[in-house]
Amino acid sequence: MNEEIRNWLMAPRPQPTVVGAPAANLEGADLRDGRFESAHFVLTNFQRADLRGVHLEGANLQNANLQRADLEGAALLLANLEGADLRHANLQDADLQGANLQGADLRDAELHGANFIGANLTDANLEGTDLRGANIGDVDLHDTKLEGAQLP
Repeated sequence: MNEEIRNWLMAPRPQPTVVGAPAANLEGADLRDGRFESAHFVLTNFQRADLRGVHLEGANLQNANLQRADLEGAALLLANLEGADLRHANLQDADLQGANLQGADLRDAELHGANFIGANLTDANLEGTDLRGANIGDVDLHDTKLEGAQLP
């Protein structure tokens, strides 16, 4: 990843400021503990990125590539992850309360301790995931693919 892009994304800003990098290639980026509330990351490539503890509340990550990204402890409340690719992502202890994950692909993602209360998982693919230890209260699982998933 271009160091200039990383520095710009991580620069302190007065609140509220909307940032983003739509369709950018942030593969392998180290954005730990970054604050990107309401950011626009549509179609952004975060494959293998370190997003531990990142704040993405209300962010738009529609159709983003988050394969193998580390989102442990990330705050994704009310985030739009519609159609996002989260295969093999680490979402351990992530807060996805009220997030839109419609059509998202979470196959083989690590979801232990994740909070999905009120999230929309309609048409999402959760095949092979272990949802034991995840909070899935009040979740819309309409047409969700759950083959081989371990439910709480």
